Amino acid sequence: MAKLRQAVVGYGGMGGWHVQSVREKVPEIEVYGVYDVREEALEAARAKGLHTYSSLAELLADDTIDLVTIAVPNNFHKDIAIQALRAGKNVVCEKPVTLNAAELEEIIAVRDETGKVFSIHQNRRWDKDFRIVKAAKDQGLLGKVYMVESKVQGSRGSMYGWRGHKENGGGMLLDWGVHLLDQAMQLFDEKVISVDAHLLSMYTPGVDDNIKVFIRFEGGCSYEMEMSTNCLINAPRWHVQGTEGTLQIDDWSCKGRLLKLKPNAEMKWSDDIVYTEAGPTRTMAPRPEYTMNEIPLPDEKPDWSDYYKNIVGVIEGKEELIVKPEQALRVMKVIDLMFKAEKEGVGQKCRI
Repeated sequence: MAKLRQAVVGYGGMGGWHVQSVREKVPEIEVYGVYDVREEALEAARAKGLHTYSSLAELLADDTIDLVTIAVPNNFHKDIAIQALRAGKNVVCEKPVTLNAAELEEIIAVRDETGKVFSIHQNRRWDKDFRIVKAAKDQGLLGKVYMVESKVQGSRGSMYGWRGHKENGGGMLLDWGVHLLDQAMQLFDEKVISVDAHLLSMYTPGVDDNIKVFIRFEGGCSYEMEMSTNCLINAPRWHVQGTEGTLQIDDWSCKGRLLKLKPNAEMKWSDDIVYTEAGPTRTMAPRPEYTMNEIPLPDEKPDWSDYYKNIVGVIEGKEELIVKPEQALRVMKVIDLMFKAEKEGVGQKCRI
């Protein structure tokens, strides 16, 4: 079958990343052209051998284009996605797909109307650190997981570019929050029954730049996410507690540990007070080493290019879509409720 032909709307940082990455790793797709409102971006695209369009309308009128990738500021996603779908194009949209759930519902309605493929570039489902955590949970290495901490911490103190502007859909919750929530919902195929959010604007007026958000799943897991821009001493990227083990991933290099309880290893309590660095305590005394084993972290080797290869398979009618708009809709509904929780200063019950 002939290669699918792709055009990219928005040739900035992420638009350029899509062009380069697809060219390097997805031979099933021909990256043909781009459109951007900035002439300097079009000049840069032409220097890379790309065809450039003078307008969005010209791109959408090109019958040779099978797939349009949208990589513009968030507030333009909805309108461009709807136009592209109605022009008969399959569409990949950068995250966050929209500014709220209602906008995404509009796109989904047009997807259903046109019958075209629509997906969101949730590339961090292929992050190695996340895939290690998911494998450990899915393989039952931790028992029942009841507490998760997922943290992304930077130190530059501000949001870059459009991310610092409310009108563009900036802020940490709509940036990294979308990724971490999507990962959470891939780990737990359960209803979210409550949310809370502490959205601080410390260095970037008008948008949240240092945040903690919380969700509770129907099965009982308490899930905390932190995203910050002024953290000078980072906490672990992941800390996951289960009834049979604890997993920690320190950083993006995926160094970490997994300690698992030994089966049938009875832990004995001393009748005497134990004197530790925490003072006299039995509860916080170290667990005896004979009751647990350290086991290797799951060996995961995810490949980001599987995202676009799946898009090709879906368009050709051979595969089921991996990143579904309905999954993104759950994330956006939770985000809507988190903004409400911050505004009202109280957690929110839900069934999402």
